Amino acid sequence: MEPASETPTPKRNDNSIERLFNPVSALNYQNEYFRLSSSLTYSYVAVLPIILLYEIGIRLVNSGTFNQVRISAEVFIKQFLSLIGLGDTIWFALLILLLGIGIVLYEKRAGLKLVGRYVGLMFAESALYAVLLGSFVALVVGSLFGMVPTILPLQDATTTATSFTTQIILSLGAGVYEEFIFRFLLVTALYLILLSVKIDTRLRYLIAAVVGALIFSGVHYTGSLGDVFTLSSFTFRFLMGLALNALYLTRGFGIAAVTHALYDIYVTILQHT
Repeated sequence: MEPASETPTPKRNDNSIERLFNPVSALNYQNEYFRLSSSLTYSYVAVLPIILLYEIGIRLVNSGTFNQVRISAEVFIKQFLSLIGLGDTIWFALLILLLGIGIVLYEKRAGLKLVGRYVGLMFAESALYAVLLGSFVALVVGSLFGMVPTILPLQDATTTATSFTTQIILSLGAGVYEEFIFRFLLVTALYLILLSVKIDTRLRYLIAAVVGALIFSGVHYTGSLGDVFTLSSFTFRFLMGLALNALYLTRGFGIAAVTHALYDIYVTILQHT
């Protein structure tokens, strides 16, 4: 008598949402932690508390003040959503919630499971990247330009923030909103465009990462609140953007966003000690 065959667990490459919106799914990790933590569901679960902390914190910071402070990427997103009547904070929060629930339910039906400790491991992994990448890039830029290694912030606010608490809150917002624009939208769009070109997958990843990093760095010097351009600071932000692009393409949006947020918090702490 033959043993009953077990029903195979659906693989992530059967998930059409992952294939379309998550380039890392093409890597098809065999290790469960790396496979699950790079999914859209785990990205949503990881960044949701960061969004909530930022939205609550920034409302408290701006309460009763004339000079409102926000992350520029967030302002851009909400201005765009306001064109279809979703720019208000309540509607925006509802949109985020509904999208997240939709992703989680869809991927659970596709066989993806939620393991609580993996979310904690994602934060630990991201904290390690935040410290190591920032320190390494600072050493590289310092060596290239013959200067003292200096770690620069990546956050781009609508006004200058001097308060330690405000900068911590802005760091949280930068991690989510800047990564959403420059990684999830920009790099994914570049990757999808390059799918029409018959080139090796690794070269496709490289081109998307480099072009995306150049744009990410350049944006920091645009507008009335942009930084004064220097080749050393541009190189630093380009290399950090390249590293975040690499994380996004190999570990997913959640790891990239949490790494960005924790990196800016790390820089803020260094600047106030």
